Amino acid sequence: MHYKLPPMNNQEFSWNGFAKVPIVGIIRNLSFEVIEKILPVYLSAGLTTIEITMNTPSAEDIIRFAADKYKGQLNVGAGTVCNTDDLEQAIRAGSQFIVTPILDADVVRTCVSKNIPVFPGAYTPTEIYQAWKLGASMVKVYPATSLGPEYIRDVKAPLNKIKLMPTGGINLDNIQTFIKAGADGLGIGSQLFDKTLIKDENWEGLELHFKQYVSKLNS
Repeated sequence: MHYKLPPMNNQEFSWNGFAKVPIVGIIRNLSFEVIEKILPVYLSAGLTTIEITMNTPSAEDIIRFAADKYKGQLNVGAGTVCNTDDLEQAIRAGSQFIVTPILDADVVRTCVSKNIPVFPGAYTPTEIYQAWKLGASMVKVYPATSLGPEYIRDVKAPLNKIKLMPTGGINLDNIQTFIKAGADGLGIGSQLFDKTLIKDENWEGLELHFKQYVSKLNS
């Protein structure tokens, strides 16, 4: 039995937009005011998909604002969705996709039943396969920091049909290596949202920083 969600006001996730730049930028613990300034810079740099973690203050308000203001321009989703209570809040806010740090079968099944893309977190090959079997759109391999690109390549060898999104520890130095290893997407948080540039409100510098990631993927 699937968990009953509130009525959905979210727009459809754009897979075409994601395919252009397969990066999910992860925003955590930034204020509404700061995120409001980051979003147009993020979009201007050519990035297409952004995740607001549910443990960010005012996460629902931020998601609602971003999904409405950048409708048809950005994929706006919710991260750190650990249970169906989190999921209800995320969907009510208008999330277009869901990301979890762990594998919760109820969350995945409910998203699948409602045709909402879901990227559940998994670590071992068994967890990865279970997530995919439940209907995950893509499996978030987390934490990828200690695993490295080789792990993605090794998992992809027997499980080549499963889409993987390594998350954690990805930066400008290894982004291409992860893609070459077979990653279908990349989850990037603090490395993408440079704390110093944001603190200094150096939005021009932040846009150039974002563009470096886009350039790395396109080269």
